[in-house]
Amino acid sequence: MGDVLAWVFAVGALVCGFLVFRLDSMARVTFALLGAFLFVGAEVVLLGLAYLGVLVVLMMIMEMVVMAVFMVMYMMNPAGLMPMSMYHNKSGALVISVGTFAVLAAGIWLVDWPARTGAAPPDPTRVLGEALMGPQMLTMIVVGVALFATIISAVVLAAPRGRYDRFGDDLRGARR
Repeated sequence: MGDVLAWVFAVGALVCGFLVFRLDSMARVTFALLGAFLFVGAEVVLLGLAYLGVLVVLMMIMEMVVMAVFMVMYMMNPAGLMPMSMYHNKSGALVISVGTFAVLAAGIWLVDWPARTGAAPPDPTRVLGEALMGPQMLTMIVVGVALFATIISAVVLAAPRGRYDRFGDDLRGARR
């Protein structure tokens, strides 16, 4: 079952990645990119790194939602839905992307991968965290929580009143 899911997620990631370059609006492209990241996060979970997979999913959901919100707020066209192109030099971009994919796919099949020596660790997330952070793991956890609290506090303090508070109760009379 795991092999079938791995292939389904891989194909889903490729399809969503392809749609990033085929769709014609920033809003749609954002959600296609989100789909690709979700499929990749699911692949990471299948590889036994549940913490990292969920982290990828959560980070990418937040990043893509923030990007979509900023597009709706600041794009010249309505909500980023106007037709546009996500790439320039179409033939050059196609050659480079297909070539890169071919080289990476060939590397997967042609490289003589070493055989595993030893057993998998009982908690791969902990081993990965220690390899990345070393003795600073607790520090990084505390810093992460502190940064998250800072972001929430900054948003709350930056917007002490709502969007229509400046008009008071008479919203109909506000447009003059």
